[in-house]
Amino acid sequence: MPNAWEQLSPYNVLINTEVVEPRAYQINIAKRTASGRNFLVILPTGLGKTLIAAINIARVLYGGKRALIVAPTKPLSEQHYQTLLKLLKVNREFVLLLTGGIRAKERYALESAARIVVATPQTIANDMKKGGLDLSDFGLVVIDECHKAVGKYAYTFIADECKLRGIQVIGLTASPGSDRKKINKLVDTLGIQDIEIRTAIDPDVTPYVMDKYTEIMYVDMGSTIERITSMLKPLIEEHLGKLYSIGLSPFKKYDNLPKRRLLAIGENINKIEAKNYRFMALYNYVYVLDISHALELVSTEGIYPFLSYMESLANREKRSRAVNSLLSNEAIRSAMAIAKDALDHGEEHPKMMLLAKTLRDRMQGKSVMVFAQYRSTIKRIVELLDANGLKAYAFVGKKEGNTQAQQHEVIERFRRGEFNILVATSIGEEGLDIPSVDAVVFYEPVPSEIRTIQRKGRAGRLKSGRTIILVTRRTKDETYLYVSRMKETRMKEIVDTVKRSLADKNLYNGNGSNMDSGMQKLL
Repeated sequence: MPNAWEQLSPYNVLINTEVVEPRAYQINIAKRTASGRNFLVILPTGLGKTLIAAINIARVLYGGKRALIVAPTKPLSEQHYQTLLKLLKVNREFVLLLTGGIRAKERYALESAARIVVATPQTIANDMKKGGLDLSDFGLVVIDECHKAVGKYAYTFIADECKLRGIQVIGLTASPGSDRKKINKLVDTLGIQDIEIRTAIDPDVTPYVMDKYTEIMYVDMGSTIERITSMLKPLIEEHLGKLYSIGLSPFKKYDNLPKRRLLAIGENINKIEAKNYRFMALYNYVYVLDISHALELVSTEGIYPFLSYMESLANREKRSRAVNSLLSNEAIRSAMAIAKDALDHGEEHPKMMLLAKTLRDRMQGKSVMVFAQYRSTIKRIVELLDANGLKAYAFVGKKEGNTQAQQHEVIERFRRGEFNILVATSIGEEGLDIPSVDAVVFYEPVPSEIRTIQRKGRAGRLKSGRTIILVTRRTKDETYLYVSRMKETRMKEIVDTVKRSLADKNLYNGNGSNMDSGMQKLL
Protein backbone atom coordinates (compact mmCIF):
# COMPACT_ATOMS: atom_id res chain seq x y z
CA MET A 1 0.00 0.00 0.00
CA PRO A 2 1.82 3.17 -1.24
CA ASN A 3 2.35 5.82 1.49
CA ALA A 4 0.12 3.87 3.82
CA TRP A 5 1.77 5.22 6.94
CA GLU A 6 1.18 8.80 5.81
CA GLN A 7 -2.55 8.21 6.25
CA LEU A 8 -1.86 7.99 9.99
CA SER A 9 0.10 11.24 10.20
CA PRO A 10 1.19 12.81 12.51
CA TYR A 11 1.48 9.97 15.03
CA ASN A 12 3.08 7.62 12.49
CA VAL A 13 6.39 9.20 13.60
CA LEU A 14 6.19 6.93 16.66
CA ILE A 15 5.86 3.78 14.55
CA ASN A 16 8.89 1.89 13.27
CA THR A 17 7.64 1.96 9.69
CA GLU A 18 10.67 0.10 8.32
CA VAL A 19 9.78 -3.05 10.29
CA VAL A 20 6.30 -3.68 8.92
CA GLU A 21 4.10 -2.61 6.04
CA PRO A 22 0.50 -2.03 7.10
CA ARG A 23 -2.32 -3.75 5.29
CA ALA A 24 -5.40 -2.01 3.93
CA TYR A 25 -7.77 -3.37 6.57
CA GLN A 26 -5.37 -2.44 9.39
CA ILE A 27 -5.22 1.16 8.16
CA ASN A 28 -9.00 1.27 7.68
CA ILE A 29 -9.65 -0.06 11.18
CA ALA A 30 -7.05 2.29 12.70
CA LYS A 31 -8.74 5.28 11.06
CA ARG A 32 -12.06 4.33 12.60
CA THR A 33 -10.69 3.64 16.08
CA ALA A 34 -9.01 7.08 15.95
CA SER A 35 -12.48 8.52 16.63
CA GLY A 36 -11.87 7.80 20.31
CA ARG A 37 -14.97 5.63 20.69
CA ASN A 38 -14.79 2.25 22.37
CA PHE A 39 -14.34 -0.44 19.72
CA LEU A 40 -14.65 -4.20 19.50
CA VAL A 41 -12.25 -5.35 16.78
CA ILE A 42 -12.89 -8.87 15.44
CA LEU A 43 -10.19 -10.21 13.16
CA PRO A 44 -9.20 -13.82 12.32
CA THR A 45 -6.10 -15.23 14.01
CA GLY A 46 -2.87 -14.33 12.25
CA LEU A 47 -4.11 -11.15 10.55
CA GLY A 48 -2.28 -8.64 12.75
CA LYS A 49 -4.46 -7.47 15.62
CA THR A 50 -1.32 -6.45 17.55
CA LEU A 51 -0.30 -3.96 14.85
CA ILE A 52 -3.73 -2.33 15.13
CA ALA A 53 -3.15 -2.08 18.89
CA ALA A 54 0.32 -0.58 18.31
CA ILE A 55 -1.04 2.05 15.90
CA ASN A 56 -3.63 3.13 18.46
CA ILE A 57 -1.02 3.19 21.22
CA ALA A 58 1.16 5.46 19.06
CA ARG A 59 -1.82 7.76 18.60
CA VAL A 60 -2.49 8.25 22.31
CA LEU A 61 1.24 8.58 23.10
CA TYR A 62 1.52 11.33 20.52
CA GLY A 63 -1.38 13.07 22.24
CA GLY A 64 0.49 13.02 25.56
CA LYS A 65 -1.42 10.17 27.17
CA ARG A 66 -0.32 6.73 28.36
CA ALA A 67 -1.53 3.32 27.20
CA LEU A 68 -2.28 -0.03 28.80
CA ILE A 69 -2.61 -3.42 27.10
CA VAL A 70 -3.90 -6.40 29.06
CA ALA A 71 -3.82 -10.04 27.96
CA PRO A 72 -5.20 -13.12 29.75
CA THR A 73 -1.89 -14.97 30.13
CA LYS A 74 1.71 -14.12 31.00
CA PRO A 75 3.12 -15.67 27.77
CA LEU A 76 0.75 -13.58 25.66
CA SER A 77 1.69 -10.45 27.64
CA GLU A 78 5.37 -11.19 27.00
CA GLN A 79 4.62 -11.64 23.29
CA HIS A 80 2.86 -8.26 23.12
CA TYR A 81 5.73 -6.60 25.00
CA GLN A 82 8.34 -7.87 22.53
CA THR A 83 6.17 -6.93 19.54
CA LEU A 84 5.59 -3.38 20.82
CA LEU A 85 9.35 -2.89 21.34
CA LYS A 86 9.84 -3.75 17.65
CA LEU A 87 6.91 -1.74 16.27
CA LEU A 88 7.16 1.48 18.27
CA LYS A 89 9.87 4.13 18.40
CA VAL A 90 9.72 4.39 22.18
CA ASN A 91 12.61 4.10 24.63
CA ARG A 92 12.67 0.62 26.12
CA GLU A 93 12.54 1.91 29.70
CA PHE A 94 9.14 3.50 29.01
CA VAL A 95 7.57 0.15 28.08
CA LEU A 96 6.79 -1.95 31.16
CA LEU A 97 6.01 -5.66 31.26
CA LEU A 98 4.42 -6.89 34.48
CA THR A 99 4.50 -10.66 34.87
CA GLY A 100 4.76 -11.00 38.64
CA GLY A 101 7.77 -11.38 40.89
CA ILE A 102 8.23 -7.62 41.43
CA ARG A 103 7.60 -6.26 44.92
CA ALA A 104 4.60 -3.92 45.23
CA LYS A 105 6.48 -0.67 45.98
CA GLU A 106 8.93 -1.21 43.14
CA ARG A 107 6.07 -2.19 40.81
CA TYR A 108 4.10 0.97 41.63
CA ALA A 109 7.16 3.14 40.86
CA LEU A 110 7.71 1.36 37.55
CA GLU A 111 4.03 1.73 36.63
CA SER A 112 4.02 5.47 37.29
CA ALA A 113 7.13 6.00 35.11
CA ALA A 114 6.03 3.84 32.16
CA ARG A 115 4.30 5.26 29.08
CA ILE A 116 3.08 1.81 28.02
CA VAL A 117 2.11 -0.91 30.49
CA VAL A 118 1.66 -4.54 29.39
CA ALA A 119 0.21 -6.96 31.95
CA THR A 120 -2.44 -9.50 32.89
CA PRO A 121 -5.77 -7.99 34.02
CA GLN A 122 -5.46 -9.50 37.51
CA THR A 123 -2.18 -7.64 38.16
CA ILE A 124 -3.60 -4.32 36.97
CA ALA A 125 -6.89 -4.67 38.87
CA ASN A 126 -5.07 -5.53 42.10
CA ASP A 127 -2.72 -2.55 41.80
CA MET A 128 -5.62 -0.22 41.02
CA LYS A 129 -7.56 -1.42 44.08
CA LYS A 130 -4.55 -0.88 46.33
CA GLY A 131 -3.94 2.61 44.96
CA GLY A 132 -0.65 1.72 43.32
CA LEU A 133 -1.85 2.46 39.79
CA ASP A 134 -3.97 5.42 38.70
CA LEU A 135 -5.42 5.43 35.18
CA SER A 136 -6.22 9.14 35.18
CA ASP A 137 -3.52 10.01 32.59
CA PHE A 138 -4.15 6.99 30.36
CA GLY A 139 -5.78 7.56 27.00
CA LEU A 140 -6.25 3.95 25.92
CA VAL A 141 -6.75 0.47 27.32
CA VAL A 142 -6.41 -2.43 24.86
CA ILE A 143 -7.98 -5.71 25.99
CA ASP A 144 -6.66 -8.67 24.02
CA GLU A 145 -8.67 -11.91 23.77
CA CYS A 146 -11.53 -9.79 25.09
CA HIS A 147 -14.08 -12.62 24.66
CA LYS A 148 -12.70 -13.80 28.01
CA ALA A 149 -13.89 -10.59 29.71
CA VAL A 150 -17.45 -11.82 30.35
CA GLY A 151 -17.78 -12.92 33.96
CA LYS A 152 -14.15 -12.09 34.82
CA TYR A 153 -14.07 -9.59 37.66
CA ALA A 154 -10.61 -8.15 36.85
CA TYR A 155 -11.68 -7.20 33.31
CA THR A 156 -14.94 -5.75 34.61
CA PHE A 157 -13.12 -3.68 37.22
CA ILE A 158 -10.72 -2.21 34.63
CA ALA A 159 -13.56 -1.55 32.16
CA ASP A 160 -15.62 0.23 34.84
CA GLU A 161 -12.64 2.45 35.68
CA CYS A 162 -12.27 3.31 31.98
CA LYS A 163 -15.96 4.25 31.76
CA LEU A 164 -15.62 6.44 34.86
CA ARG A 165 -12.59 8.30 33.50
CA GLY A 166 -13.60 8.40 29.83
CA ILE A 167 -10.66 6.25 28.70
CA GLN A 168 -10.97 4.65 25.29
CA VAL A 169 -11.26 0.85 25.30
CA ILE A 170 -10.38 -1.33 22.30
CA GLY A 171 -11.21 -5.02 22.63
CA LEU A 172 -9.45 -7.47 20.32
CA THR A 173 -10.64 -10.99 19.51
CA ALA A 174 -10.74 -13.58 16.74
CA SER A 175 -14.28 -14.48 17.79
CA PRO A 176 -16.62 -13.12 20.45
CA GLY A 177 -18.72 -16.30 20.34
CA SER A 178 -22.09 -17.07 18.81
CA ASP A 179 -24.35 -16.49 21.79
CA ARG A 180 -26.27 -13.23 21.39
CA LYS A 181 -26.61 -12.71 25.15
CA LYS A 182 -22.87 -13.22 25.71
CA ILE A 183 -21.95 -10.83 22.91
CA ASN A 184 -24.32 -8.20 24.28
CA LYS A 185 -22.84 -8.78 27.75
CA LEU A 186 -19.34 -8.31 26.34
CA VAL A 187 -20.43 -5.07 24.66
CA ASP A 188 -21.96 -3.82 27.92
CA THR A 189 -19.00 -4.89 30.08
CA LEU A 190 -16.44 -3.07 27.92
CA GLY A 191 -18.70 -0.12 27.12
CA ILE A 192 -18.36 -0.86 23.39
CA GLN A 193 -19.78 1.83 21.10
CA ASP A 194 -18.79 0.46 17.70
CA ILE A 195 -17.58 -2.76 16.06
CA GLU A 196 -15.04 -3.43 13.34
CA ILE A 197 -15.25 -6.99 12.02
CA ARG A 198 -13.36 -8.60 9.15
CA THR A 199 -13.49 -12.06 7.65
CA ALA A 200 -11.31 -13.68 5.02
CA ILE A 201 -13.77 -12.68 2.26
CA ASP A 202 -13.87 -8.92 3.00
CA PRO A 203 -12.41 -6.94 0.08
CA ASP A 204 -9.70 -5.17 2.11
CA VAL A 205 -8.60 -8.50 3.66
CA THR A 206 -8.72 -10.88 0.68
CA PRO A 207 -5.36 -9.78 -0.87
CA TYR A 208 -3.54 -10.74 2.34
CA VAL A 209 -5.19 -14.06 3.10
CA MET A 210 -3.31 -17.17 2.10
CA ASP A 211 -5.28 -20.01 0.54
CA LYS A 212 -6.62 -22.34 3.21
CA TYR A 213 -8.14 -25.73 2.56
CA THR A 214 -10.33 -27.64 4.97
CA GLU A 215 -10.66 -31.38 4.55
CA ILE A 216 -13.01 -33.58 6.58
CA MET A 217 -11.78 -37.17 6.88
CA TYR A 218 -14.29 -39.74 8.12
CA VAL A 219 -13.62 -43.11 9.72
CA ASP A 220 -15.78 -45.90 11.15
CA MET A 221 -15.23 -47.13 14.70
CA GLY A 222 -14.17 -50.61 13.66
CA SER A 223 -15.43 -53.93 15.01
CA THR A 224 -13.48 -53.93 18.29
CA ILE A 225 -14.67 -50.50 19.36
CA GLU A 226 -18.20 -51.35 18.19
CA ARG A 227 -18.12 -54.35 20.57
CA ILE A 228 -16.95 -52.18 23.48
CA THR A 229 -19.57 -49.49 22.88
CA SER A 230 -22.30 -52.13 22.59
CA MET A 231 -21.46 -53.16 26.15
CA LEU A 232 -21.34 -49.65 27.57
CA LYS A 233 -24.41 -48.08 26.01
CA PRO A 234 -27.03 -50.40 27.62
CA LEU A 235 -25.54 -49.60 31.05
CA ILE A 236 -25.87 -45.88 30.44
CA GLU A 237 -29.48 -46.24 29.30
CA GLU A 238 -30.36 -48.48 32.24
CA HIS A 239 -29.39 -45.80 34.75
CA LEU A 240 -30.56 -42.93 32.55
CA GLY A 241 -33.96 -44.61 32.45
CA LYS A 242 -34.08 -44.59 36.25
CA LEU A 243 -33.35 -40.87 36.29
CA TYR A 244 -36.04 -40.40 33.65
CA SER A 245 -38.60 -42.34 35.71
CA ILE A 246 -38.19 -39.94 38.67
CA GLY A 247 -38.34 -36.86 36.48
CA LEU A 248 -34.64 -35.88 36.60
CA SER A 249 -33.76 -36.63 32.98
CA PRO A 250 -35.76 -35.42 29.96
CA PHE A 251 -34.28 -38.29 27.91
CA LYS A 252 -34.27 -42.08 28.13
CA LYS A 253 -31.84 -42.69 25.26
CA TYR A 254 -28.14 -41.82 25.41
CA ASP A 255 -27.99 -40.72 21.78
CA ASN A 256 -30.55 -37.97 22.49
CA LEU A 257 -28.70 -36.58 25.53
CA PRO A 258 -26.63 -33.40 24.92
CA LYS A 259 -23.69 -32.95 27.31
CA ARG A 260 -25.07 -29.69 28.72
CA ARG A 261 -28.33 -31.46 29.63
CA LEU A 262 -26.34 -34.23 31.33
CA LEU A 263 -24.48 -31.67 33.46
CA ALA A 264 -27.75 -29.91 34.26
CA ILE A 265 -29.09 -33.17 35.75
CA GLY A 266 -26.23 -33.12 38.26
CA GLU A 267 -27.00 -29.52 39.20
CA ASN A 268 -30.64 -30.43 39.84
CA ILE A 269 -29.68 -33.45 41.96
CA ASN A 270 -27.56 -31.23 44.21
CA LYS A 271 -30.66 -29.17 44.96
CA ILE A 272 -32.60 -32.18 46.30
CA GLU A 273 -33.08 -31.90 50.07
CA ALA A 274 -34.29 -35.44 50.88
CA LYS A 275 -31.09 -37.39 51.62
CA ASN A 276 -32.17 -40.88 50.54
CA TYR A 277 -33.76 -39.57 47.35
CA ARG A 278 -30.65 -37.50 46.53
CA PHE A 279 -28.32 -40.46 47.21
CA MET A 280 -30.29 -42.77 44.92
CA ALA A 281 -30.37 -40.14 42.17
CA LEU A 282 -26.65 -39.41 42.57
CA TYR A 283 -25.81 -43.13 42.38
CA ASN A 284 -27.51 -43.43 38.99
CA TYR A 285 -26.12 -40.10 37.80
CA VAL A 286 -22.50 -41.13 38.52
CA TYR A 287 -23.07 -44.28 36.47
CA VAL A 288 -24.41 -42.25 33.55
CA LEU A 289 -21.74 -39.55 33.78
CA ASP A 290 -18.72 -41.82 34.10
CA ILE A 291 -19.75 -44.40 31.52
CA SER A 292 -20.84 -41.68 29.06
CA HIS A 293 -17.34 -40.23 29.27
CA ALA A 294 -15.80 -43.68 28.84
CA LEU A 295 -18.02 -44.33 25.82
CA GLU A 296 -17.09 -41.01 24.23
CA LEU A 297 -13.38 -41.72 24.80
CA VAL A 298 -13.40 -45.15 23.21
CA SER A 299 -15.63 -44.14 20.30
CA THR A 300 -13.89 -40.87 19.35
CA GLU A 301 -10.43 -40.88 20.99
CA GLY A 302 -9.02 -44.38 21.22
CA ILE A 303 -8.61 -47.61 23.12
CA TYR A 304 -5.67 -46.36 25.18
CA PRO A 305 -7.49 -43.18 26.36
CA PHE A 306 -10.47 -45.35 27.33
CA LEU A 307 -8.32 -47.70 29.41
CA SER A 308 -6.41 -44.78 30.97
CA TYR A 309 -9.67 -43.27 32.15
CA MET A 310 -10.99 -46.52 33.58
CA GLU A 311 -7.69 -47.07 35.40
CA SER A 312 -7.88 -43.53 36.81
CA LEU A 313 -11.28 -44.39 38.30
CA ALA A 314 -9.82 -47.54 39.86
CA ASN A 315 -6.83 -45.62 41.28
CA ARG A 316 -8.86 -42.96 43.08
CA GLU A 317 -8.03 -42.82 46.79
CA LYS A 318 -11.69 -42.35 47.68
CA ARG A 319 -14.21 -44.12 45.51
CA SER A 320 -17.95 -43.72 45.81
CA ARG A 321 -20.30 -46.67 46.04
CA ALA A 322 -21.39 -46.00 42.46
CA VAL A 323 -17.80 -46.08 41.15
CA ASN A 324 -17.07 -49.32 43.03
CA SER A 325 -20.22 -50.85 41.57
CA LEU A 326 -19.29 -49.63 38.11
CA LEU A 327 -15.79 -51.12 38.26
CA SER A 328 -17.09 -54.50 39.38
CA ASN A 329 -19.84 -54.59 36.74
CA GLU A 330 -19.44 -57.60 34.46
CA ALA A 331 -20.09 -55.64 31.26
CA ILE A 332 -17.48 -53.04 32.20
CA ARG A 333 -14.93 -55.71 33.06
CA SER A 334 -15.56 -57.47 29.75
CA ALA A 335 -15.22 -54.20 27.81
CA MET A 336 -11.90 -53.48 29.53
CA ALA A 337 -10.63 -56.99 28.82
CA ILE A 338 -11.44 -56.61 25.11
CA ALA A 339 -9.69 -53.22 25.08
CA LYS A 340 -6.56 -54.56 26.79
CA ASP A 341 -6.35 -57.50 24.42
CA ALA A 342 -6.74 -55.20 21.39
CA LEU A 343 -4.04 -52.87 22.68
CA ASP A 344 -1.67 -55.78 23.37
CA HIS A 345 -2.08 -56.82 19.73
CA GLY A 346 -1.26 -53.34 18.42
CA GLU A 347 -4.83 -52.34 17.63
CA GLU A 348 -6.05 -48.75 18.07
CA HIS A 349 -8.83 -46.45 16.95
CA PRO A 350 -8.98 -46.25 13.12
CA LYS A 351 -8.74 -42.47 13.52
CA MET A 352 -5.23 -42.81 14.98
CA MET A 353 -4.20 -45.10 12.15
CA LEU A 354 -5.58 -42.65 9.58
CA LEU A 355 -3.73 -39.76 11.27
CA ALA A 356 -0.40 -41.60 11.14
CA LYS A 357 -0.91 -42.62 7.50
CA THR A 358 -1.93 -39.10 6.43
CA LEU A 359 1.04 -37.43 8.11
CA ARG A 360 3.45 -40.07 6.80
CA ASP A 361 2.18 -40.03 3.20
CA ARG A 362 1.23 -36.36 2.74
CA MET A 363 3.03 -34.23 5.32
CA GLN A 364 6.63 -35.42 5.23
CA GLY A 365 8.90 -32.47 6.03
CA LYS A 366 5.97 -30.11 6.65
CA SER A 367 5.24 -28.40 9.95
CA VAL A 368 2.01 -29.66 11.52
CA MET A 369 0.01 -28.98 14.67
CA VAL A 370 -2.27 -31.77 15.85
CA PHE A 371 -4.90 -30.73 18.39
CA ALA A 372 -6.41 -33.30 20.74
CA GLN A 373 -8.64 -32.91 23.76
CA TYR A 374 -7.03 -35.25 26.30
CA ARG A 375 -3.49 -35.83 27.53
CA SER A 376 -3.87 -39.61 27.25
CA THR A 377 -4.83 -39.20 23.59
CA ILE A 378 -1.81 -36.98 22.99
CA LYS A 379 0.52 -39.49 24.66
CA ARG A 380 -0.80 -42.28 22.45
CA ILE A 381 -0.65 -40.16 19.25
CA VAL A 382 2.99 -39.23 19.88
CA GLU A 383 3.89 -42.89 20.53
CA LEU A 384 2.15 -43.98 17.34
CA LEU A 385 3.70 -41.24 15.19
CA ASP A 386 7.17 -41.99 16.56
CA ALA A 387 6.64 -45.68 15.74
CA ASN A 388 5.87 -44.60 12.16
CA GLY A 389 9.18 -42.75 11.86
CA LEU A 390 7.69 -39.27 12.33
CA LYS A 391 9.16 -36.57 14.59
CA ALA A 392 6.38 -35.61 17.00
CA TYR A 393 6.35 -33.99 20.42
CA ALA A 394 3.64 -33.48 23.04
CA PHE A 395 2.73 -29.93 24.07
CA VAL A 396 0.63 -29.69 27.22
CA GLY A 397 -0.16 -27.02 29.81
CA LYS A 398 0.58 -26.39 33.47
CA LYS A 399 -2.35 -28.53 34.57
CA GLU A 400 -0.67 -31.48 32.87
CA GLY A 401 2.68 -30.74 34.53
CA ASN A 402 4.52 -28.44 32.10
CA THR A 403 5.82 -25.10 33.42
CA GLN A 404 5.80 -21.99 31.22
CA ALA A 405 9.58 -22.29 30.85
CA GLN A 406 9.16 -25.83 29.56
CA GLN A 407 6.43 -24.70 27.18
CA HIS A 408 8.72 -21.99 25.76
CA GLU A 409 11.51 -24.54 25.32
CA VAL A 410 9.20 -26.88 23.37
CA ILE A 411 8.09 -24.00 21.12
CA GLU A 412 11.71 -22.98 20.43
CA ARG A 413 12.65 -26.57 19.57
CA PHE A 414 9.66 -26.68 17.20
CA ARG A 415 10.75 -23.38 15.66
CA ARG A 416 14.29 -24.73 15.16
CA GLY A 417 12.90 -27.79 13.38
CA GLU A 418 14.05 -30.42 15.91
CA PHE A 419 10.64 -31.99 15.31
CA ASN A 420 7.98 -31.00 12.80
CA ILE A 421 4.79 -32.26 14.46
CA LEU A 422 3.48 -30.60 17.61
CA VAL A 423 0.66 -32.51 19.31
CA ALA A 424 -1.15 -30.08 21.60
CA THR A 425 -4.01 -29.68 24.01
CA SER A 426 -6.01 -26.42 24.05
CA ILE A 427 -2.85 -24.70 25.39
CA GLY A 428 -1.77 -24.42 21.75
CA GLU A 429 -4.89 -22.58 20.62
CA GLU A 430 -4.03 -19.10 21.91
CA GLY A 431 -1.73 -17.06 24.09
CA LEU A 432 1.62 -18.44 22.89
CA ASP A 433 3.96 -17.36 20.11
CA ILE A 434 3.83 -20.57 18.11
CA PRO A 435 5.16 -20.28 14.54
CA SER A 436 2.73 -20.64 11.66
CA VAL A 437 2.44 -24.18 10.36
CA ASP A 438 1.66 -25.82 7.03
CA ALA A 439 -1.24 -27.83 8.39
CA VAL A 440 -3.51 -28.11 11.42
CA VAL A 441 -5.18 -31.39 12.30
CA PHE A 442 -8.21 -31.59 14.59
CA TYR A 443 -8.06 -35.09 16.07
CA GLU A 444 -11.68 -34.44 17.01
CA PRO A 445 -14.06 -31.54 16.20
CA VAL A 446 -14.74 -29.10 19.04
CA PRO A 447 -18.24 -27.63 19.55
CA SER A 448 -16.84 -24.12 20.04
CA GLU A 449 -16.54 -21.63 17.19
CA ILE A 450 -13.94 -19.65 19.19
CA ARG A 451 -11.64 -22.63 19.60
CA THR A 452 -12.25 -23.77 16.01
CA ILE A 453 -11.27 -20.36 14.62
CA GLN A 454 -8.19 -20.17 16.84
CA ARG A 455 -7.03 -23.64 15.86
CA LYS A 456 -7.50 -22.99 12.14
CA GLY A 457 -5.62 -19.70 12.53
CA ARG A 458 -2.40 -21.56 13.36
CA ALA A 459 -2.03 -22.60 9.70
CA GLY A 460 -1.48 -20.57 6.56
CA ARG A 461 -0.43 -17.23 8.04
CA LEU A 462 2.45 -16.63 5.64
CA LYS A 463 1.67 -19.25 2.97
CA SER A 464 -1.18 -21.52 1.97
CA GLY A 465 -2.29 -23.87 4.72
CA ARG A 466 -4.47 -26.89 5.27
CA THR A 467 -6.89 -27.89 8.01
CA ILE A 468 -7.81 -31.55 8.43
CA ILE A 469 -10.66 -32.56 10.73
CA LEU A 470 -10.96 -36.22 11.72
CA VAL A 471 -14.51 -37.44 12.36
CA THR A 472 -15.72 -40.83 13.57
CA ARG A 473 -19.08 -41.70 12.02
CA ARG A 474 -22.14 -42.21 14.28
CA THR A 475 -20.47 -40.55 17.28
CA LYS A 476 -20.42 -37.17 19.04
CA ASP A 477 -17.79 -36.12 16.48
CA GLU A 478 -20.49 -35.60 13.86
CA THR A 479 -22.60 -33.55 16.25
CA TYR A 480 -19.68 -31.35 17.29
CA LEU A 481 -18.66 -30.75 13.67
CA TYR A 482 -22.17 -29.58 12.82
CA VAL A 483 -22.40 -27.38 15.94
CA SER A 484 -19.05 -25.64 15.33
CA ARG A 485 -19.97 -24.86 11.70
CA MET A 486 -23.37 -23.54 12.69
CA LYS A 487 -21.86 -21.33 15.42
CA GLU A 488 -19.24 -19.88 13.05
CA THR A 489 -21.99 -18.84 10.63
CA ARG A 490 -24.21 -17.51 13.39
CA MET A 491 -21.41 -15.45 14.97
CA LYS A 492 -21.06 -13.16 11.94
CA GLU A 493 -24.83 -12.68 11.69
CA ILE A 494 -25.18 -11.80 15.38
CA VAL A 495 -22.19 -9.42 15.37
CA ASP A 496 -23.59 -7.60 12.32
CA THR A 497 -26.93 -7.22 14.16
CA VAL A 498 -25.24 -5.88 17.31
CA LYS A 499 -23.13 -3.51 15.16
CA ARG A 500 -26.25 -2.07 13.51
CA SER A 501 -27.88 -1.68 16.92
CA LEU A 502 -24.85 0.24 18.22
CA ALA A 503 -24.84 2.47 15.13
CA ASP A 504 -28.53 3.29 15.68
CA LYS A 505 -27.85 4.00 19.36
CA ASN A 506 -24.92 6.31 18.55
CA LEU A 507 -27.01 8.18 15.99
CA TYR A 508 -29.90 8.52 18.46
CA ASN A 509 -27.59 9.79 21.21
CA GLY A 510 -25.75 12.16 18.89
CA ASN A 511 -22.47 10.32 19.36
CA GLY A 512 -21.59 10.00 15.69
CA SER A 513 -18.22 11.51 14.85
CA ASN A 514 -15.80 11.37 11.99
CA MET A 515 -12.11 10.56 12.06
CA ASP A 516 -10.88 14.15 11.69
CA SER A 517 -12.77 15.57 14.68
CA GLY A 518 -11.71 12.58 16.81
CA MET A 519 -8.08 13.13 15.81
CA GLN A 520 -8.22 16.84 16.65
CA LYS A 521 -9.61 16.06 20.10
CA LEU A 522 -6.88 13.50 20.88
CA LEU A 523 -3.89 15.16 19.25
